[in-house]
Amino acid sequence: MLNRLVDGRTPSKDEAYNIYRDAEIDPTELYQVSQLLRTNNKGKIVTYSRKVFFNLVNLCRDTCSYCTYKSEPGQDKVSMLSKNDIIVLAEVAKKQHCTEALFVTGERPEQKYQEAKTWLKENGFSSTAEYLIKASEIALDNGLFPHTNAGNLTKEEMRQLKETNVSLGVMLENSSERLSGNGMPHQFAPSKSPKARIKVLQNAGELKIPMTTGLLIGIGESPQELIDSIYAIKEIHEKYGNIQEIILQNFQPKIDTPMKSSPSPQERYFKTLVALARIILPKTNIQIPPNLSPESYSSFLSAGINDWGGISPITQDFVNPEFPWPKIQDIDASCSDAGFHLRARFPVYPEFFHMVNQDLVSKMSEIADSENLVSGEYAR
Repeated sequence: MLNRLVDGRTPSKDEAYNIYRDAEIDPTELYQVSQLLRTNNKGKIVTYSRKVFFNLVNLCRDTCSYCTYKSEPGQDKVSMLSKNDIIVLAEVAKKQHCTEALFVTGERPEQKYQEAKTWLKENGFSSTAEYLIKASEIALDNGLFPHTNAGNLTKEEMRQLKETNVSLGVMLENSSERLSGNGMPHQFAPSKSPKARIKVLQNAGELKIPMTTGLLIGIGESPQELIDSIYAIKEIHEKYGNIQEIILQNFQPKIDTPMKSSPSPQERYFKTLVALARIILPKTNIQIPPNLSPESYSSFLSAGINDWGGISPITQDFVNPEFPWPKIQDIDASCSDAGFHLRARFPVYPEFFHMVNQDLVSKMSEIADSENLVSGEYAR
């Protein structure tokens, strides 16, 4: 079965289940095939995006059992960035040769918290989405290229953000409705409904917006549910062609959450799912966050990944603040040791430039090379 995949055939869902069961005994052949497919489709270049993380507002109407990103009003970690805050941070990021302005917010905080509604009104906005549009304009004016991850945006909100954002993101996390049931991690997070998330990805496809999505591994799902989730993403991409990247993120327990005693996924299990994603979607960009596997991130090159995602030289990972970013020069050395060449990319992958607003493409071209990656001179 794996030999047939090398010849360009992709597995059926039932075949993927069988491949997983075989890999539970010995994953060696699966890893070999996933490496070969990565090399055939992506070569020996591994990419990353040099970013600055704008933690715009971290109040959120949802409550996920594993999340520490969300803040409550009055907590020390609450973040509400003013327009001036955005300007100051963007200027610092530009000096550090960042290209990505990552805008992250909680899910429509103004619908739950009067504090958020009042703060937005004082700044001249009626909604978080409206503020995101302005924030993206500020970042763009300061030489950065926005990528927004703000949960379940409406089709009209995404249409407006396409004017200033080279790509958008929303994590599917899992396509299983079971994880929204009683006692499950998404019980009190209605925006994590798989149907709602899939609808966002479909709307983005209709708008021809390059989308980053992905799965969260180790939150109580079964291997079959993860495989089903990969196929749900595959189905969207086959219809619209707009899924630019799949993030496979390993759950890490947080001490101040209901899932503080839940273990993170075993590395072999995680790597097996990464390799399965590669054989199911052989031409797709697949990344893991290197800061969440600090002792072994380079070993995932053997499971078929070709990207490290956004890495910031100036801001922390506000979603996983206990896991600092590795230094870019260390990642470069690890890639080189494994026979790969690390390159900086924009928040949109080269093969998706044709979907981006042409004004934004023109701006990127000023610091892009012939392959639509960030020029080596600028990325230093």
